[in-house]
Amino acid sequence: MKPIFHALGALTLMTTGAFADTTVQSCDRTVTFSEPPKRAISNDVNLTEMMLVLGLRDRMVGYTGISGWKTLDEEMREGVAELPELSAKYPTKEVLIGADADFFFAGWNYGMKVGGEVTPDTLAPFGIDVYELTESCIHIGEKPKVSMKDMYNDLLNLGKIFEVEERAEDLVAGYKAELADFKKVLTTGNAPLRVFVYDSGEDTPFTAGRYAMPTAMIEAAGGKNIVDDLEKSWATVGWETVVERNPEVIVIVNYGDVTAAQKRAFMMENPAFANLDAVKNDRFVVLEYVEATPGPRNIKAIKKLANAFWGE
Repeated sequence: MKPIFHALGALTLMTTGAFADTTVQSCDRTVTFSEPPKRAISNDVNLTEMMLVLGLRDRMVGYTGISGWKTLDEEMREGVAELPELSAKYPTKEVLIGADADFFFAGWNYGMKVGGEVTPDTLAPFGIDVYELTESCIHIGEKPKVSMKDMYNDLLNLGKIFEVEERAEDLVAGYKAELADFKKVLTTGNAPLRVFVYDSGEDTPFTAGRYAMPTAMIEAAGGKNIVDDLEKSWATVGWETVVERNPEVIVIVNYGDVTAAQKRAFMMENPAFANLDAVKNDRFVVLEYVEATPGPRNIKAIKKLANAFWGE
């Protein structure tokens, strides 16, 4: 695959005829679209990249929820150069209504909070349809353990919603083939490596559980998330659990005010972690936030993990 955006951003999307009503499953809701959205807003960097990789920039009036936590790399800056950031963090209902949006691509804890002011129900009266990130559905109900299918599902559903199904299907087929080809030549050890995802936090670490995308990516790279029995997506655990399960590799998610280098230093210099295999052998790998959350960079990130796990 060739990420991502500069060639696609200016893409003019062609339709082949009248748009038939299209229905997709969005978490626990069935959502029907009578026409493709024309004034879409996406929240967060990974969801915005999904829109861009499908060539949907000309259907967007802006994006939200990036600069308040993350920085845009050069590739992403070029992709959104002509779009305004309407809110640095989670948007208010007024921001979305004020932009005359007709579609909001977000997720639970990706721009929406359960019981918050911005939800599918609160936006519906204003003619704003919502599609929810599949990974985030665990916050409002049951779902299967995370897999790469979660990311593929979102791209395919966006393809249906915006009438670019062929583009979405080609992308997903390409991602699947790229991953399959990589796994054919990947040489791993006799047992999966024990891996801990360190997102943030010093008193208690915020990490990826059973339903968060890194769990699927770690498994694809030949590892095992040591807290894949945590029945949540992103959540806190006790350091005691981390010490007891003794990760061989620590994956640091890089974003926010505390740098990846500072997170590594915290673990390397804390006597409580001195006996962890990952610390003793200084085995850390950094994923950018946009790589660790569902989106177009996941396949490349799996390769990065695998090389860190098995490259030596």
